[in-house]
Amino acid sequence: MRLKGAEIVVECLIELGTDIVFGYPGGAVIPIYDALYDRQDRIQHVLTAHEQGASHAADGYARVTKKTGVCIATSGPGATNLVTGIATAYMDSTPLVAITGNVSTDLLGRDSFQEVDIMGITMPVTKHNYQVTNAEDIAKTIREAFIISKTGRPGPVLIDITKDALMNECEFDTTFSEERLHELQAAIGIDKQNPLIAKEINESVDYAIQLIEQAEKPAIYAGGGVITSGAKEELLEFAERIQAPVSCSLMGVSAFPHDHELYAGMVGMHGSKTSNMAFTECDLLVVLGARFSDRVTGKVNVFARGAKVLHIDIDQAEVNKNISAYHHIIDDVKSVLGEFNKKLVKQGHSEWLHKLNKWKKEDRALLEGKHAPREMISKMRELFEEDAVIVTDVGQHQMWTAQYYKFRKNDTFVTSGGLGTMGFGLGATIGSQFGSKGQRVILITGDGSFRMNLNEMATAIRYNLSIIIVLMDNNALGMVRQWQDLFYNRRFSETTLPEVDFTAVAKAFGLDAYRLDCCDDFEEIFKKALKSDKPVLIHCKINHDTMVLPMVPPGKAIDNIMMKKAQI
Repeated sequence: MRLKGAEIVVECLIELGTDIVFGYPGGAVIPIYDALYDRQDRIQHVLTAHEQGASHAADGYARVTKKTGVCIATSGPGATNLVTGIATAYMDSTPLVAITGNVSTDLLGRDSFQEVDIMGITMPVTKHNYQVTNAEDIAKTIREAFIISKTGRPGPVLIDITKDALMNECEFDTTFSEERLHELQAAIGIDKQNPLIAKEINESVDYAIQLIEQAEKPAIYAGGGVITSGAKEELLEFAERIQAPVSCSLMGVSAFPHDHELYAGMVGMHGSKTSNMAFTECDLLVVLGARFSDRVTGKVNVFARGAKVLHIDIDQAEVNKNISAYHHIIDDVKSVLGEFNKKLVKQGHSEWLHKLNKWKKEDRALLEGKHAPREMISKMRELFEEDAVIVTDVGQHQMWTAQYYKFRKNDTFVTSGGLGTMGFGLGATIGSQFGSKGQRVILITGDGSFRMNLNEMATAIRYNLSIIIVLMDNNALGMVRQWQDLFYNRRFSETTLPEVDFTAVAKAFGLDAYRLDCCDDFEEIFKKALKSDKPVLIHCKINHDTMVLPMVPPGKAIDNIMMKKAQI
């Protein structure tokens, strides 16, 4: 069958199970959009307000569905507008394929209109990238890109296609069998059936079990890899089997039910005292799909100083990068935990857990007194009875959500962890809503982040998405202001933001919108939002001096915990 290159792009996406793509058209990708026009019955295109919104939407969609997200942009500024979203996906290990158009092959390298070296720009923030100049190479490239994006540690892949490759015709082989898939995997060096590797992993598992059985004060560090591998059930069984506290990174915060007696909280700079002290005093730290971010470790040379570190991760590059491992296993977390649960006998660590419960009491003491963000987030959890998809932007509201929203077994948390991308939230919420197949999605955001990409409200109303946006407005870049308050002698340089009537802005876009000057009215308004079948914005004014606590000062050991501002 002879097809144009652009038609091959669309047919390959359908073949690989893509039912939705996010994008914004432009001159270099008109052929792709023309091909999409003919296949609306098989693949939906979501028109965002900006290419960055498209990349974040594809990211959110991928995190909720566990499929590869797809976004499309034109050449030049269209392609560069995707870069922040691509980098966000790279840092958080999200499977993403970004397709960009480019000028015709004969115009490459001539500073042509809307030409940019998107390959060079994205090389540091993709697992792989391609530039395709022949229609004959399009099918193979897209198929490979999907395999690479999902294999091992997931991540983004960019495919840049010249306009002549999209316009030209070639033969298209429609028979993409499982056998052909395995051939492609072998061609790009993916071979999971290597018996030598399997033998080494089994031996590593057996030694790890010895370490676990010998430990008297074990602790579990659950990262985003637990969620990526689909290992929530296995983690729950493992924690109960070895009777160890579970602490989560920001990316792993929904990996373990927060109402479980073994849940210790988030760990690190804004982690709980329970988690930070557990890591400081444990004798074995079992690390599951986590990369030891500086926001977790604090002062590296004293992190988990009394513990043997058992690191389990699918990415070899993360082992011994920031923290030295006593023993490691390079494999899928779900697979390794499955082996642990088969072979481990039940452990008991009553004295250790008793000590942890004392720290938990100190954490609970921090919850005394009025704290508007905590009260609103707790009320959301109370009123939202379904399994939830919670999305955040980046800043104080993000930390409050991780600290106070009591994630249950099947809840999902979508946030920008590694890159800390302000403006991520609304695009990711839109993608998450499409991916969740009608399930209500809540965005918790701040005024600093929300104003960056609030134009995506146009997308929310265009597709009538039943999202709820809870906007905590303190007229400040709250987290930066908090650092200025604590560490820069209250010199608030350029962190005070102007008053914006976000309620009026949201109504102008067509959303239902409410303004609250007191959190006492939050319950009533949130109940109204839950009943609405339209996008809703709840604009909540909060005090700009409200802080995220506990906090470990930058560069300090994680047991150096500020529980109250007065302790500084």
